[in-house]
Amino acid sequence: MVKDWFEWHDLYKNEPKLQQRLQIVQEYIAHSLNLSQPGLIRVVSVCAGDGRDLLGTLSNHPRAKDVHARLVELNPQLVERGQETIESLGLTKQIEFINGDATISSNYVGAVPADIVIVCGVFGNLADETELNRLLANLSFLSKKGAFVIWTRGHSQGIAHSETVRKFFREHGFEEVDFKLTATGDMGVGIHRYLGESLAAPKEQQFFAFTGTPSKAK
Repeated sequence: MVKDWFEWHDLYKNEPKLQQRLQIVQEYIAHSLNLSQPGLIRVVSVCAGDGRDLLGTLSNHPRAKDVHARLVELNPQLVERGQETIESLGLTKQIEFINGDATISSNYVGAVPADIVIVCGVFGNLADETELNRLLANLSFLSKKGAFVIWTRGHSQGIAHSETVRKFFREHGFEEVDFKLTATGDMGVGIHRYLGESLAAPKEQQFFAFTGTPSKAK
């Protein structure tokens, strides 16, 4: 049983569902980059881990030099590993890794509204549907009009939690671009586009509460 998020990320080495999830997420990030307008592409990643989804995509994407990103992650070991990857890719002037609380809106000021918002590994670590709705309502602060939002949600005990997420996205002004299940059938990955207007200021300073534990992450 994993005890912390740094240890949890090592599961990518041998967990097929996580490997497949990452592959789809990177596919959606690449798709978003391909469809972005010429020039600067702003990206934010919520609960970014070590940033392997975005950084792995940028390692061989032709628009890597157009990306200016802010990744927010609380675990200092994951941030350190992510920063090492950024340095190895020569992207230190473009990508900022903040070691801070991803639930606090002030950690995104100056980097939003973004063209691409990554909220992977987050929804399965919220307390309930009320908290999910609160986070989705606040994505209008992170997302510019037309922004791509990439997300994941695991299934458990035969419940397809990703279907609930897809429904709530529609109710909050997002249009689904694509959705895929991993081959293992227990991880959903989606990409939506925000159709509304971005908010100049967040509705609340803490715009969601991350209550999950590594051993129960979905």
